[in-house]
Amino acid sequence: MIAFIDDHRDAYGVEPICRVLPIAPSTYYEHVAQRQDPSRLSARAREDLILKPEIARVFAENFAVYGVRKVWRQMMREGFVIARCTVERLMHEMGLAGVIRGKPVRMTISDKAAPCPRDHVNRLLSLSKGLCASAEQAWGVGLHLCRDLGRVRLRRLRHQYLPQTDRRLAR
Repeated sequence: MIAFIDDHRDAYGVEPICRVLPIAPSTYYEHVAQRQDPSRLSARAREDLILKPEIARVFAENFAVYGVRKVWRQMMREGFVIARCTVERLMHEMGLAGVIRGKPVRMTISDKAAPCPRDHVNRLLSLSKGLCASAEQAWGVGLHLCRDLGRVRLRRLRHQYLPQTDRRLAR
């Protein structure tokens, strides 16, 4: 949002833009002041400005294969007092990641434009007589849906806890 306000402040002004966007003008002015004077940054932000180039250096010196743990250990050997979670946060901000051994994990990405295949097993998706209409609801009341010869049967996992009127469904 700060970049947007910077781009359009000459045409519209800061306050009118801030009225439309969910940001207070004082927040914008504080960010501008921090950009111009780094001493106004918080202690954590000042520390991050010092550590980011060091993390990038250690990462590059080790052929860009070190992950968070190894970068953190190398920095500790070099005398930096830094938490592992800080290295993790800063590496994530800089877009640095170590190399993973083995094959990469491949996820299936479905094509939303492709048509859905037909239902070849003729599943019955609704139940009659006002019983639960979905497997989620059926699980919630303790019933289990199972497929048997083209029809859906309701079977109770522990039928002794069923009320007397529902025991006939558990058979």
